[in-house]
Amino acid sequence: MPYQSNFELPLPVRSRLPDEAQDIYRATFNKAFKTYRDDPRHEEIAHRVAWAAVKRLYVKRGQIWVPR
Repeated sequence: MPYQSNFELPLPVRSRLPDEAQDIYRATFNKAFKTYRDDPRHEEIAHRVAWAAVKRLYVKRGQIWVPR
């Protein structure tokens, strides 16, 4: 299920990531969800791809995600 807004993201994503990182997560998830739609695990794959995209630009310091 693609996300229309950051408010629809899973709570662990919304509560941990800053707004800009949520934008990255949502956009990447939505694209991956469509790309892998023929794979039965497409939702799981989309979440993994989205986290990988966030981790390219953000790093976790303690409990906070900050830009690299």
